Parts: sequence; structure tokens; C-alpha cells
Amino acid sequence: MIDPTVKEPATGKNFAALTTLFGDGHPQTQIMWVDADDEHVLINTEVHRQKFKNVHRDPRVTVTVFDATNPYHYAEVRGRVVEEVRGLDARAHIDRLSQKYTGGPYGNPIQSERVLLKIAPDSQRSQ
Repeated sequence: MIDPTVKEPATGKNFAALTTLFGDGHPQTQIMWVDADDEHVLINTEVHRQKFKNVHRDPRVTVTVFDATNPYHYAEVRGRVVEEVRGLDARAHIDRLSQKYTGGPYGNPIQSERVLLKIAPDSQRSQ
């Protein structure tokens, strides 16, 4: 279950840092749009991107959501990608995220298949 102190910023108009691991163990961190349901932090990406390749090989991730109104406040989830949702559901989700962040439909060209990553927390904290 996602703690309310994590879900609130993840469902708000806040950005997240997603950290995944390369095959040699080095971290890769990228700033992402983020979302959450009652049990997972949600990240939407495409299957050709390195972050997807990383989590497909090693599902361990850290997601840190920064409060847009006060960057000293944040929520962090360390966990694992436990499910991948593809197809029309993943596409509809990126459109909802675009509405949240830009106020309009998703306008970037999609180069490969969209995939929604569901991240189950092993640990959660907020400050």
C-alpha cells in the first residue's frame, strides 16, 4: 500500500527522479512524470528507452517525488517494478499524465510501445 504522504505528491503536479540500475550496477537517474494508485507508484515510458531495459533486467528502483512548491519536501519509494501494463491502457495513462502536467494531450512522437511500470514499495518515507 502507498502511504498517503507519498501518494499525495505523486498524484499532484510534481516531478520525480527515477533511479534504475545498469547491468554493471551503475545507477541511472531521470526526471519523470509520476502517478500513483493505492498500491503502486506509476511511471510511464517506452520499451526502447534505457530505463525500461534496466528495469526489465533488474526491477529494483528508487522514485523520489519533489514537491513543486517546496523542493525541500519530498517523498521517496524504494521498491520493485512488479507489473508492466502495455497497449491502450498505457497509452491512455500517458494522455492523462499529459493533461495533468501540460493541460493538453500528449504531443511527443511515440517511437515504440508505451509501457506503464507499477512499482510496489519495499520502503517509503517523506519529509
